[in-house]
Amino acid sequence: MHSSDTLIFDEHSGPVNLGAELRALLALAIPVALSEIGWMTMSVVDVVMVGKLGPAAIGAVGLGNAIYYAPAIFGIGLLLGLDTMVSRSWGARDFDECHRWLAQAMYIALAFTPILMLFVIGARPLTAAHGVDSLVGVYTRSYVRILNWGTLPLLIYGGFRRYLQGVGLVRPVTFALISANLVNLAGNWIFIYGKLGMPALGVGGSAISTVVSRIYMAAVLVYFAWRHERGRGHPLFAHWPAPDWRRIRSLLNLGVPAAFQVILEMAAFGAATIMAAHLNPVALATHEIALSCAAYTFMVPLGISAAAAVAVGHAIGAGNPARARRAGWMAVGLGVSFMGLTAAAFLAVPRPIMEIYSRDPQILAIGVHMLMIVAAFQIFDGCQTVATGALRGLGETRFPMLTNFAGYWLFGLPLGALMCFRLKWGLSGLWTGLTMALIVIACVLLRRWQGASVRAPG
Repeated sequence: MHSSDTLIFDEHSGPVNLGAELRALLALAIPVALSEIGWMTMSVVDVVMVGKLGPAAIGAVGLGNAIYYAPAIFGIGLLLGLDTMVSRSWGARDFDECHRWLAQAMYIALAFTPILMLFVIGARPLTAAHGVDSLVGVYTRSYVRILNWGTLPLLIYGGFRRYLQGVGLVRPVTFALISANLVNLAGNWIFIYGKLGMPALGVGGSAISTVVSRIYMAAVLVYFAWRHERGRGHPLFAHWPAPDWRRIRSLLNLGVPAAFQVILEMAAFGAATIMAAHLNPVALATHEIALSCAAYTFMVPLGISAAAAVAVGHAIGAGNPARARRAGWMAVGLGVSFMGLTAAAFLAVPRPIMEIYSRDPQILAIGVHMLMIVAAFQIFDGCQTVATGALRGLGETRFPMLTNFAGYWLFGLPLGALMCFRLKWGLSGLWTGLTMALIVIACVLLRRWQGASVRAPG
């Protein structure tokens, strides 16, 4: 036992080593948070690599990703029920059940892939909408057409990732994402600029590189899952279960609200960007920089959120609701602590942070003030996302979805629009509305977690 460990006594489970439980949570959270940062970095690398092709190429990758990612993230969200089901089964030491849940998730991925791909094809007219530059439109259509072929490997990766996290194997996920960044970087260099005898494919080459890296990520995680199952004498594909409609229904009952919750949150920030576009180019650029800062720091609590779902699920599966409660509160503490540090950085050195993105004096003038609002935004953003993960570990996904809808769409965005346009606060008003939404969402979800974790099954 570590000298710094704190022992408490729990009336259900006897002596409890808080230090050991915190280390177990960190062992899950750190690799998953690194994976989220790796995921975010891939998109940044794509934009940087096409940057030399000019503004139209950068615009096409941005617009293409905006069209593609909503349906793709919805597809990955459908598989979030695996967090609950696999981690509970693992906590109950029913390893065959973990395998069965993975198989049903793969049937969901196979069934939804053509639907999601058709949805992306149906969204192609957006690339020719009024006001979209014709060259940007041509590039975007080429980019999205190729990117769409990466949908199945992306969902296979998503399902196997949830499975591996659920059985406590998080390092393979980190390895897959960090090494996929290298694959994507090499692929961009080869396919965009025509290296190693390949033709120079420009923006389309970036899409090919992304698809290749997705196939690679899926293959790596399938390999690690196969190796894990073989290690316990249960070959992954030799015992592959047939479709089980009861299990598929259970996964979708959890996954559909979780997917909509993610989409509602993404769409809220998309709506805020559209509002910012109605101000002026400087305000829009500053908004995008503030959003980029917030999105990057958000990756860490997002990873802690996934770890919270798994840790809570493990404890519930083991019949230990007190440990589940502690895991959830520890995760919230970790998320809030990290976001407190990033908030302090935004307050202490706003100008150097803004200068990473732009040295335009107008952007810097507004941006320094904006980062002060983003600092307030940070802590509540971290709090709400970790509470959402902890609730998912309890099998509760509908309430966070409804809370996000009410918080953003009925309260925060209308309030932001009012302050931005009617009260003439501009960008500050818009972000104040988003911050107020997050304060409400965080408080409501924390209250829900407090009650639900007390009622958790033992």
